[in-house]
Amino acid sequence: MSVAVNNESGDQVDEISLARLARFVLDELEINPLAELSVMVVDQPTMTHLHEHFMDESGPTDVLAFPMDELRPVGDSDDVGEALLGDVVLCPPVAAAQAKVAGHETADELNLLCTHGILHLLGYDHHSPDQEREMFGLQAKLLSAWHSHEGAAQ
Repeated sequence: MSVAVNNESGDQVDEISLARLARFVLDELEINPLAELSVMVVDQPTMTHLHEHFMDESGPTDVLAFPMDELRPVGDSDDVGEALLGDVVLCPPVAAAQAKVAGHETADELNLLCTHGILHLLGYDHHSPDQEREMFGLQAKLLSAWHSHEGAAQ
């Protein structure tokens, strides 16, 4: 599993922890181990540009997901080969503001947003109440498992 985290934001972000979280989430979801994921951490002007250009919505957002190849579960084929899952783009200033409102650390918000973005890459969405319940339930389950995993590792 290849996860690349590229911090272009100028903000202090724990890239190693984000990469470990992303690998954990992909492993938990049984995504093919040859999959590749890119996590980009950008500043607010860059996120604003991406949000306006690709989503046609003004201002910055917290996370964007740009899916690439369609992936199948590990056992579906022996000759799947490498696949590029896509890009998750995070914006620390927006995450920091949201973390303050939520009453937790910015790193926790970035973990939530990274997990959320990965789920979007895998086809999950939250347009309807049923979709939202499914996606946010899985997101909560994954983050809880991550906290247990990280707590056990320390």
